[in-house]
Amino acid sequence: MRNVPVLIEDDNISSAWCKVVGYILNHPGKEITPLILSLTGFDEKEAVRDALDADLAKREEFSITTVSETIFPESVYILCGEDREALYNQYMENLPRLKAIDKRNKRGIYFERLIAFENPRKPAMPVNQLDVIINGLKNEKGKRRSALQASLFDPGVDHMNSPYLGFPCLQQISCYKSENGGLILNAFYAVQLLHRKAYGNWLGLTNLGKFIAKEAGIAFERFNCYVGVEQLDGLTKADAKRFIALDV
Repeated sequence: MRNVPVLIEDDNISSAWCKVVGYILNHPGKEITPLILSLTGFDEKEAVRDALDADLAKREEFSITTVSETIFPESVYILCGEDREALYNQYMENLPRLKAIDKRNKRGIYFERLIAFENPRKPAMPVNQLDVIINGLKNEKGKRRSALQASLFDPGVDHMNSPYLGFPCLQQISCYKSENGGLILNAFYAVQLLHRKAYGNWLGLTNLGKFIAKEAGIAFERFNCYVGVEQLDGLTKADAKRFIALDV
């Protein structure tokens, strides 16, 4: 492990993921501390994604789509005709079932915290952090740039003594407009699992960025992700090389 910041830039999610895998393979250790990822394009390479999804299924891990939709439920958004309020309402209606299906969701889901963060001062009125961001981007006058952020980590709930806590690894997102008027979305992770979660996380966050930009009436320009510790996470060298070879 080298405590030197590593910057990976690309315009394709699949290629960026392969670059991170390749960097870890070609350097000592099995971690990057820290990793800074910057994407200016959000397309994918089907061969890479399909191969990773097949590998995750073989290991009985969550699919890329499943991980992605914990951050932004793209399928529900499409089902709701890309209507923001309908998405919020449908998601909150689905939430009890989502938590019942998988006990790992009982402490919360990322999108839940984005649209219904617990409000200790007004328990009956959770905070829709996404609406705060979207409305702030649409109405910049008098709006603090520091207000365009959303917390995923809740100290009152998440500071626990458990040796392993799978949620939340994503701590915070923030947004601002570039000089060109486009959306810059930043995300912050304490720890991220490269094999099992990173691809799905980045897909979910870029889909979230597309949603925020569309609702604010601006272009989605760049996604930046800061990861304190990026772990190779059990990916074998042979499989890693196979994935990288598909990035053509």
